[in-house]
This record gives sequence, structure tokens and C-alpha cells, in this order.
Amino acid sequence: MSIVVTGATGHLGRNVVEQLLEKVPAEQITAVVRDEQKAADFAARGVKLAVADYNAPETFGSLFGAGDKVLLISGNEFDKGRVQQHKVVIDAAGAAGVALLAYTSAPGALKAALADDHRATEEVLLASGLPYTLLRNGWYFENYTENLAPVLEHGAVVQAAGDGRISAASRADYAAAAVAVLTGAGHENKIYELGGDEPFGFAEYAAELSRQTGREIAYTPVTPEALTGILTGAGLPAPLAEILAGVDASIEKGELVVTTGDLARLTGRPPQRLTEAVAAAVKG
Repeated sequence: MSIVVTGATGHLGRNVVEQLLEKVPAEQITAVVRDEQKAADFAARGVKLAVADYNAPETFGSLFGAGDKVLLISGNEFDKGRVQQHKVVIDAAGAAGVALLAYTSAPGALKAALADDHRATEEVLLASGLPYTLLRNGWYFENYTENLAPVLEHGAVVQAAGDGRISAASRADYAAAAVAVLTGAGHENKIYELGGDEPFGFAEYAAELSRQTGREIAYTPVTPEALTGILTGAGLPAPLAEILAGVDASIEKGELVVTTGDLARLTGRPPQRLTEAVAAAVKG
């Protein structure tokens, strides 16, 4: 039996494999990658590597074994039909008779276009008859804290979220939830709504940045159309810019506030807080 992690060299995937290595022997972990070189550090520590691509179904043909636990990390190629990509993995897992397939989805309350592929993938997974766990990950602190340069340069947090609040958590938190499911028992056919315990708004985020950097940073709310223009001007493809602006519109409606406490229960610890996320980013 292996614990198989797809997208293992991505930001979330790396976090998951690193945390798995703290819980189980390396030889029980299989990292699914497109480029072996990017996972050379994992291989050196005894993790098994499997080279496969969501866009090449044949590469998943014999990848899984009966009894495996699989984490399907959602793809990020928005222009290549993510639902079909995910179906490739689900079909292969079903044919092999895996014991569990966990999928990193989006919050159930999220109505933005970003959620469409996730909802459709959930339908495919439920229809497959596989034992499943839906890890409905909320937004990530890193979506903001990893791109501080323009915020600090202009002294402004620019979002199209109005006074909306958001229950963000760190990649490490969401990875810990996945590891708890992959290494624990009793998670079959469960849905977990995951997010931070302390929702915040962007005015609070700007204030925390100001406090920790000693600079004056203000929150500048704009319309979704204006944000789309700003993002495309910064070099983002228009479809992705529109998706991100749509998420902000959902934040304004409260669709990314999570109140279940599932993340803390799964990980056994409080999720990262805003002050901690900003401190890590400013220090790093």
C-alpha cells in the first residue's frame, strides 16, 4: 500500500510530501511528478517517484495499486480542461481499486467561476463509486503574502472585495489536513470545509502590514472590472485575471468565510493567524 500524491512538486504537494515524511516511512510514499529532476530531493530521501501527466491518460495506466490512498491535487492549467484531467486520475484509481481518493476542492459556498471545475470534479468522483474525501480548501494566505513587493511599493492593498471577510489559512495547514486524512482512519466519504478560524477583511490585512513593516499601507477597494484591468496590466492572462476578480466578488458576499472548525479538528492545532502569516512573509 502506497500513499500517492499527485502534483507533488507544486507548492501544496511539496508541503504534503514533507509532512508525510514526518509520519510514515519514505518507501510508503509515491510522489507523482511530471519532471523527475524537480523531485530529486524526494528521491534522495527514499520517496518513490512516478512520472505522469494529467494530459496523458496512459501515464496513469498502472500507477496505482489496490489499497493505495491517493491525494488528487487539483491541476492549475485552467486552459486545458481541468475536469477531464482530474477524471484521468479518478478513472485510473477506480480501475486499480484504491482504498481512498482525497481531492483538494473549493469551499461549498463558493459560487465564483473558480469553483466550477471543482464542483464538476466532485460529481465525477462521487459517480465513480470510490471511497472519497473532499478537502474543500479555503483561500491561502500565500495568495497575498507571496506577492508583497507591489503592495509595499505602492503602499496599497488593492482588491475588489469591498468589506468582505475571508477565512484564510497557510499551505502548511491545508497540507496537514490532507496528511491527517491520508494517514488516519475513518475519513471515507467525508466532506471537510477547511479554512482559518479568524476571518479578516482587507482593511485589517493592510493595517497588519502597516504595523509590521512600519510603512503606511491602505486598503484600496476597486471594482472587479478595475481589478481585472490591473491584473492583466501586470501580465496575467485575461481569463485568470477574471477568475481572481470573481473570487474577490465572492469574498465580498461572504462566500469564503468558513465556520466549521474542520481544519483545526483535522490537524489538531489552530490554523495560522493573520498576524503570523504577515510576520512570516515580512521576515522571509
